[in-house]
Amino acid sequence: QVQLVESGGGLVQPGGSLTLSCAASASIFSFIHMGWYRQPPGKEREMVAIITSGGSAIYADSVKGRFTMSRENAKNTVYLQMNSLKPEDTAVYLCNFRGAYQSYWGQGTQVTVSS
Repeated sequence: QVQLVESGGGLVQPGGSLTLSCAASASIFSFIHMGWYRQPPGKEREMVAIITSGGSAIYADSVKGRFTMSRENAKNTVYLQMNSLKPEDTAVYLCNFRGAYQSYWGQGTQVTVSS
């Protein structure tokens, strides 16, 4: 069973920055793609960013130009650098690693953007 451990959430003021991390207990090369999703209060889960095994990144329109997803293969870890944060970015952020047959989710980390 693959485990994903997230870290880096917290409270930040509008315009601030945070970096989320998600470390896998298996080789990152075991997965087809990795992604960050978020679930705002009272809303459905939505895709934030996906990075493929080849390194291509796809972003939701709402975060383009502000968020950057990256990977560190040696540490089996993906990151989400979030800049220019807005109150509407407030959500539980979850990482997802998807293999050929299974999908794994992290436990989620709260990001709150408020003054």
